[in-house]
Amino acid sequence: MSGQFSLSGRVALVTGGASGIGAGIVAALAESGATAVIADINQRDAEREAAALTSRGYRAGAVHIDLAEESSIVRGCTEALARFGTPWVLVNNAGLQDRQLLLEATAAEWDRMSAVNARGPFLMTREIARAMIAGGQGGRIVNIASAALIGSTIRGLAAYTSSKGALLGLGRASAFELAGHKITVNTVLPGGVATPGAIAAKGPAAEGPARRPLPLGRCEPRDIAAAVCFFASPAARCITNQVIAVDGGFSVS
Repeated sequence: MSGQFSLSGRVALVTGGASGIGAGIVAALAESGATAVIADINQRDAEREAAALTSRGYRAGAVHIDLAEESSIVRGCTEALARFGTPWVLVNNAGLQDRQLLLEATAAEWDRMSAVNARGPFLMTREIARAMIAGGQGGRIVNIASAALIGSTIRGLAAYTSSKGALLGLGRASAFELAGHKITVNTVLPGGVATPGAIAAKGPAAEGPARRPLPLGRCEPRDIAAAVCFFASPAARCITNQVIAVDGGFSVS
């Protein structure tokens, strides 16, 4: 790909890129010309996805990162920088999706959800933004939150939605603090996507507004990836602190 949407010569680091929405994002970034680096707790699957991309002629790699452990994040980011160079793009995509009804929820589950969905992206942003600033070339950070924040929700998402709200807040603060370094920070709100993680999520039945028929149909990983690629591209040079929902037209249904 060439022109204002090309990522040729760039490095893109995607958390949770071994499956689901993350795998779709990784593939789209690679197809846009980037070296796509998969950061995932499941190293075997991450390496398999990277190998599949390289076999098709794209540039890709993998590093092991457990978002619940600060030491793993620091170590994994250091490895990624050493092996692939400073990322132009960081996509904070990885997240937990298990459900607990509000009146039955536990503090332990709240803490587990927040550790991966909010604290992990904070630490990733801190580590990679430091490298971006040291590189002096600017960069792009894209956070994957959830359309549950705007009403596309189901029962049992108190901890999940709250953690994604924290991620949205992190994006706002990061956009402000990093703008002077030419680093943009934007957020994508995916609607329901039938990924392995969503299908395997534990908890009560998925009942609520997010289950209703959508005018544009249910989203696929590639739909979320398209928004990420736009925010990551040169075309989005002057766009920061913005939020876009990719939700099949939920808001007009």
